[in-house]
Amino acid sequence: MGVLKVIEVLSSSEKSWEDATQKAVEKASKTVKNIRSAYVQDQSAQVKDNKVVEYRVNLKLTFEIE
Repeated sequence: MGVLKVIEVLSSSEKSWEDATQKAVEKASKTVKNIRSAYVQDQSAQVKDNKVVEYRVNLKLTFEIE
């Protein structure tokens, strides 16, 4: 195992927290290589008219530095 780095990212989805997490990993992987793990630090939801309209996650991505 080499040197690992952790970055913090925010993401949202109209579907679910899982979808927000997947979107974050997919988007980050376009510029960050060797992602090893995603740790969901916080979850929240935006509510409008008594309904959840957006799921939000704050996560930490760990990746290996080449």
